[in-house]
Amino acid sequence: MREQGLQLRREPGERRLGGRGLLRVSRDREENSQEEGEPHIDKSIGHENSAAIESAVMQRVKVVDSHTGGEPTRVVVSGGPDLGPGTLAERRRRFEREFDRYRSAIINEPRGSEVIVGALLVEPQDRSCAAGVIFFNNVGTIGMCGHGSIGLAATLAHLGRMQPGEHRFETPVGIVAVTLRDNGEVTVANVPSWRSHKAVPVDVPGIGQVTGDIAWGGNWFYLVDWNRTALTLQNTETLSEEAWKIRKALNAQGHPDVDHVELVGAPVAAGSSARNFVLCPGKAYDRSPCGTGTSAKLACLAADGKLAEGAPWVQESILGSTFSASYHWLDRASGKVAPLITGRAYVNAESTLLIDERDPFAWGIR
Repeated sequence: MREQGLQLRREPGERRLGGRGLLRVSRDREENSQEEGEPHIDKSIGHENSAAIESAVMQRVKVVDSHTGGEPTRVVVSGGPDLGPGTLAERRRRFEREFDRYRSAIINEPRGSEVIVGALLVEPQDRSCAAGVIFFNNVGTIGMCGHGSIGLAATLAHLGRMQPGEHRFETPVGIVAVTLRDNGEVTVANVPSWRSHKAVPVDVPGIGQVTGDIAWGGNWFYLVDWNRTALTLQNTETLSEEAWKIRKALNAQGHPDVDHVELVGAPVAAGSSARNFVLCPGKAYDRSPCGTGTSAKLACLAADGKLAEGAPWVQESILGSTFSASYHWLDRASGKVAPLITGRAYVNAESTLLIDERDPFAWGIR
């Protein structure tokens, strides 16, 4: 059955998405919005100093915020940069090279925080896909984001642009399938995942030797069984320091591509399989169980024969929120698996970010 797409053709009342995509929104939500790149003169301040007001150029970026298991996602639905044509990987590089200030303005203080993951909607190159998306955080872009894909599905449903059923999102690292259910749950069929290195020892200053696996789940992870510090919310500062030391040592000792560290411990809640603490590239810890991190964990479990194909795995976050997961084999010889991650997101804000060129921090603090 053909997936239900977002019908990204222009219709009455539509506005451009960042990166040439289109998203129809209701006219009442568009009352004060403008075409991307079109200057907006803010006339709400008053009539005094009218010359200065009229000379000010105000850019508007429309976003919808959600959280998945406590981890926020900010979807840019209009006002983002036009990234032009090309593959998602090419447009990701163009975003990094030419429009990084938009990333900073949307995610960094004073409008955002290090915790938020952004999702820039773009036109998919693969026409079977409902949307293209480039994920980004407080320090750069990321290849794939599991919690963000769940948040994106919830956001598009909230906007009336996605109905329950199967859909496909195109990301810079591949296509992911998402299934939106009537109860709001979303299952992400993630990109192929695998373990590249088993039992990699790392000498970590102040900690000692640590041993863990390196695996791909849409991002690169170093996964360590951890009992040095309890995986509790009260210990997040200590856990962040430990995970950051591990990452720096790992990068310096020959694995520079690994930018996520996942500490794994015993579960707290009944019915969970394990609890994790994931430190993301910008030193913020993941509040959710981490979709790509869970995918990497599944790949390791599959490679070790510790979890059967199709068997359930319930991943618990540092907050206690959970993702339900499983996998099936793609290629046993290479160790590649296809993870399925199920969770739920809740939309909690619709906002218009104002970028005032007179503001010294208009493009974020960085």
